[in-house]
Amino acid sequence: MSSETSDTLDQAMVRSSGLDTLLRDLTDRAVQEVPGVAACSLTVRRDDRLLTLAGSDGLPSGLDLRQYENGSGPCVDAAETGAEQYAPDLAEESRWPAYTPYALSLGVRCLLAVPIAVEGETGAAFNFYGVQAGALDTARDTARAFAARAGDAINVSLAIERRRQSAADVRTALLSRSVIDQAVGILMARERIDARQAMERLRRVSQDRNVKLRDLCGQLVARVSLPRDPSSRRGQ
Repeated sequence: MSSETSDTLDQAMVRSSGLDTLLRDLTDRAVQEVPGVAACSLTVRRDDRLLTLAGSDGLPSGLDLRQYENGSGPCVDAAETGAEQYAPDLAEESRWPAYTPYALSLGVRCLLAVPIAVEGETGAAFNFYGVQAGALDTARDTARAFAARAGDAINVSLAIERRRQSAADVRTALLSRSVIDQAVGILMARERIDARQAMERLRRVSQDRNVKLRDLCGQLVARVSLPRDPSSRRGQ
């Protein structure tokens, strides 16, 4: 793969606002970067089902779906076996008799499915479609290099997504702890009780009202934070 292609994938990953955007960008770039490719898609096995996570602009959805329905096809074989599948001319192909007539009816003449390793998935493949027989003969190395580089970008993006999720969980936990501590402090001051008694009281009310402790404490803090009514002698 040329350094220029590697740069475009790195740029796509940086620009991406999420995994879905990245995957779509990668399949579109495959059409631009790999000679002879008219369409590209990404197949992934998840929960014992094959899914197309992304497809390039203009890709007929049935090109992958028909393979999944039949349980047979180059995309299926590549994702399930981890072995590259190449059909230089589907008009002369005998390996997938239930699929090839359909692909030919959509104008596809050749197909290359390159397996990739995606962390957390049990099988995945980049699928490159050509509309002329032998269109990918001289581009297989380029397609393999693109798929490998794209797989790396996907795994980096997945790691970033996981870190973001973990960070969000930590922030939520910290915010919850802060709200609960504030509510405990309010009860201690109002009722002249210690922290243990305040927490027990909050938990009991939470159970009685079937309201999450965090939400109950948030409501109490919010009420106390409201501006006092000048005409009222007692706070809320």
